[in-house]
Amino acid sequence: MLKINNLHASVEEKSILKGINLEVKAGEVHAIMGPNGSGKSTLASVIAGKEEYEVTAGNILLENEDIEELAAEERAHKGVFLSFQYPVEIPGVSVTNFIKTAINANRKAKGLEDMPANEMLKLIRSKSEMLEIDRKFLSRSLNQGFSGGEKKRNEIFQMAMLEPKLAILDETDSGLDIDALRIVANGVNKLKSKDNAVILITHYQRLLDYIKPDFVHVLYNGKIVKSGTAALAHELEEKGYDWIKEEVNA
Repeated sequence: MLKINNLHASVEEKSILKGINLEVKAGEVHAIMGPNGSGKSTLASVIAGKEEYEVTAGNILLENEDIEELAAEERAHKGVFLSFQYPVEIPGVSVTNFIKTAINANRKAKGLEDMPANEMLKLIRSKSEMLEIDRKFLSRSLNQGFSGGEKKRNEIFQMAMLEPKLAILDETDSGLDIDALRIVANGVNKLKSKDNAVILITHYQRLLDYIKPDFVHVLYNGKIVKSGTAALAHELEEKGYDWIKEEVNA
């Protein structure tokens, strides 16, 4: 699904990623953990193709296709989905209209006609029920006046509607209370399949109580310095990141 080879990236001429190697297969969930400033969000942004980041070495393959030269929109059309840590507000554009536009743009990129209105409505109803989303929520302006939990739930709804091959969730647990975290995690779990993959970027082990990762990777100073099973996340929760730093610097 995704293969990253010796990836180096910088922003404003400051080196952030310093040789990332990572392989994510279809059906897998990978968690990326690490202290602040280690490069987690940069990695998510570079995979998604955010233009302010410059790849200086290495490559990113999605289903064996090098996507390094593709714009963010083109990567999205190929099935890359990035959930933002701080989703933007778009006054005057309802959740429903936003998702209709996104889906039809995706279809157009694949040479398909717009999804028929009745089919779109059926899909919206199905996915909103699955994620326990109130119908009134769908008519509100995108993220405007939304609580943190509502913003994150809305992004999972977008993910459900777009059905990406690779979903990258950047600190989707940030600012969520237990109930919101459970609802968001349940949504992600319902959307997992043998044909897609998920990368979770998080500081905390608590999200991984709800979404079980197949692999956990620790990012430190722009490199993946340790990988393991879900047990590694528990170890980090217990010991913090200092022991990783000591191990790396030894």
